Amino acid sequence: MLRFKHGLLGAAALVLAATALTTLPTAPAVADTPKDSLVMAWQFDDIVGLDPAEIFELSGAEYSAQVYDRLIHFDVNDVSRIEGEVAESWTVSPDGKTFTFKIRDGIKFHSGNPLTAEDVAYSFRRAVKMNKGPAFILGQFGLTPDNVDAMVSATDPRTLVFTTDQTYAPTFVLYCLTADVASVVDSKLLRSKEKDGDFGSAWLRNNSAGSGPFSLRQWKASELLMLDANANYWRGAPVLKRVLIRQIAEPATQRLLLEKGDIDIARNLKPEQFEPLKGNSAVRLVQSPKGTLWYLSLNQKNPVLAKPEVREAMKHLVDYEGMAKTIMNGQGTIHQTFLPKGFLGALDENPYRYDPARAKELLAKAGLPDGFTVTLDMRNTTPTQDMAQAIQASAAAAGVRIDIIPGDGKQVLTKYRARNHDLMIQQWGADYQDPHTNAETFASNPDNGDNAKSKPLAWRNSWDIPELTKITASAVIESDAAKRAAIYQDLQRRVLAESPFVIMFQQTEVIAERTNVSGMVWGPSFDTNTYWKAVKK
Repeated sequence: MLRFKHGLLGAAALVLAATALTTLPTAPAVADTPKDSLVMAWQFDDIVGLDPAEIFELSGAEYSAQVYDRLIHFDVNDVSRIEGEVAESWTVSPDGKTFTFKIRDGIKFHSGNPLTAEDVAYSFRRAVKMNKGPAFILGQFGLTPDNVDAMVSATDPRTLVFTTDQTYAPTFVLYCLTADVASVVDSKLLRSKEKDGDFGSAWLRNNSAGSGPFSLRQWKASELLMLDANANYWRGAPVLKRVLIRQIAEPATQRLLLEKGDIDIARNLKPEQFEPLKGNSAVRLVQSPKGTLWYLSLNQKNPVLAKPEVREAMKHLVDYEGMAKTIMNGQGTIHQTFLPKGFLGALDENPYRYDPARAKELLAKAGLPDGFTVTLDMRNTTPTQDMAQAIQASAAAAGVRIDIIPGDGKQVLTKYRARNHDLMIQQWGADYQDPHTNAETFASNPDNGDNAKSKPLAWRNSWDIPELTKITASAVIESDAAKRAAIYQDLQRRVLAESPFVIMFQQTEVIAERTNVSGMVWGPSFDTNTYWKAVKK
């Protein structure tokens, strides 16, 4: 019998989800979708705000990719190819510390203001000075609120100079500048919206200031996200004039609306719904391998979970194979190391199996022969709730009693970022395509204090690891790719054996589209999913 600490799931949630479709004030009535609009059902309740200097969630990053341009990007079909976006070219100084970017001429923001190198410099400075969650991506190059004005400068309207504090692997620097935090914002517009030195952040949380293919029309948290096409987009105006994204929690509701033609795309279907849809000529299934990991984490502030034997026991209490065949069928593969396949140094090593007998031995060694009781926070979405229930059941075989606490994405993330959980199921998506993006969050924790400036996943779970933190820092200054890969492989093995992270799966996103839709780009990360080339017949 499944036990929940609070909250109701199941039939009641289905009724609420269905009701929500008719109560959204700006949503069209159930009917065929307009020919010039894209209508998508998606669970995006993890969005906390819409400012790219603060966005640190998967759904928020995907939103940002539609609204903002970045300095550079990588080819979604060949991530080793780094290409210009706002920058048309760049050079690196002989000492590897100065990157000079030439900015394209003729790009305009949605406001009509021209995009210049000063806007790029302002965007980077703003992110560093605001010092929100993603600021560490730029801060790791020595940029601080005190020195960023000197280290990032526009020497003329078409030239940006970016200086680092020491020599790093050049690809590491460039991949970091493809991250969402490097989105270019309209400096003139934001300065006009600034209040009390907030860099316009209060306004930008619910508005947009970009130059991308779409602008924000409306956002209602956990309900609705509406985008309008930018007719003057420099790479070519989108064919579709509007994108309407509805928060629809129930996969059954998403499937029903998709088959009726009331939505064009469903993003959160369950594996058991895939096979019936394969026989529907009006629907296609698209698989998009992602560099996104599903993991269970153990907060080391809990003295029981801080025991090394308990950490190891929990890695034997997940039925990886069983979940892979059922819950994750087609949506992910077993992957237990922190670097996803495709990254430099990634390991394909999965040593843990479901073994409650071994877990019992470890718990007895930890002085817990009768097990223990613990809470597990989860985002109340698919497949997270199914994974939580499966872990609850498999852990019970060793006497570990789990009370599940469901919540929406914003609630769960807020609790996680405050280190107020016991167990937590989450996804982690790479911020950029260099291995340091995951090493820094899973294997580094420079300051374990409650008021630390840097708050990676190791910090969120109060895992104090000074030795691994030093090793992680050393990897980014190693210019030899083979030696860098070896460092990351050693780190992965250490984290696999010692950490409070039970990494379980690498995600494959499965998207269901109406066959009259084409041109959607489903990239290797959520911020490389793009809509602007989409068309409808």
